[in-house]
Order: sequence, then structure tokens, then C-alpha cells
Amino acid sequence: MLIIGIAGGTGSGKTTVVKKILHQLPNDMVAIVSQDNYYRNHEELSFEERCQLNYDHPDALEFSLLIKHLKLLKQGKSIDMPVYSYVQHARLEETISVKAKKVIIVEGLMVLWEATLRKLLDIKVFVDADDDERLIRRIRRDMLQRGRSVEDILKQYEATVKPMHLQFIEPSKRYADIIIPQGGNNAVGIELLATRIKMKLMEN
Repeated sequence: MLIIGIAGGTGSGKTTVVKKILHQLPNDMVAIVSQDNYYRNHEELSFEERCQLNYDHPDALEFSLLIKHLKLLKQGKSIDMPVYSYVQHARLEETISVKAKKVIIVEGLMVLWEATLRKLLDIKVFVDADDDERLIRRIRRDMLQRGRSVEDILKQYEATVKPMHLQFIEPSKRYADIIIPQGGNNAVGIELLATRIKMKLMEN
């Protein structure tokens, strides 16, 4: 089994990179684990209180559960991955069954930040992109998928997204084995990553 971690700032193109990698590998060979589904579930708080939480700090994520699930997958066992709603700021009752595959891709903002998680990764990738491009993508995504206004998006970006990126996400780049500038638009970088994955699989 090969576990690949793909990290990078908001709107950097992580999801696009993952999709393009999937196109180059057999469908039955890859499982995706999204860090976004592992935000802590604060049932004790009201919706208004949950809206005020800092979701861009590492403490917002339940890394222990993510690590536990990756270890289970590594043992060949299936997991019930939680599903998180950005609209409700809470986990849903439903889960997603993820089966152990030859390739596990873990994708998320802080995949390279947590030391215990990093030790489980065979290939560590950081997807990089220009700050302005990332902000534009974030605005488009949050308006379309999460029903937020431009004013609210920019307020959150200035208050937590940008400072937390500089404090936690950007420094984690130094742990990467591969850095892909320009996100999903970097065809050469994606091709090199796909080739590296194929080579690793042949070694195993």
C-alpha cells in the first residue's frame, strides 16, 4: 500500500491535482480520504457559536481520528469516514465507507502539519499557488458551494484564513517531497507525481 499526502493552501488546486492523478491510475486502485471531513463536531455549541470558531487552526481538526483511520486502512480494513457540512458547521449522521486500496490519497490543508500523520505518508506533496489566485478560487467556491457572501468570505480570509496559512500551512511546505507550483495547471508536475506513484507501486 502507498499512502500519499497532498497539502496546500485554500484554493491552491489540491482537488484538481487529485482528480488528474486519478485519471492516470486504475479506478479500483485508489481511495480518497479528505481531511475536510475530520473537522471536530461541536454539538455542544449553537450554530451561531460554531460560526465563530477558527476552522483554519490545526485544533479545529480531529487528527487522532484521521490517523486512526489511516492505520486501519494500512491494515487492510475498511473505515467509515465522517461527512462534514460547511453549511451547518457540523458532522452529518451519514458516513462514507472507504475500502483499503493499493493507493490511499489523503488530501487537505494541513496534511503535512501534524508530525504523527506525516510519518504515515510514503509521498508528501505540497500544491502551491499565487495568493491572489487562491483567494479568487476561494471566493468562487464559497459562494457557489457554501452560500456565503463576498463580504463574509473576505472577513474570514483576513481574520483567520490568511494568518493561519502563514503560521501553519506555508511552513509545512518544507516537509514535502514534491512541490507542485501553479496547482492543477502544472501538467509537468502532475505527470512527474503520477510517474513517481507508478514507480513506487512497482517497487512494492
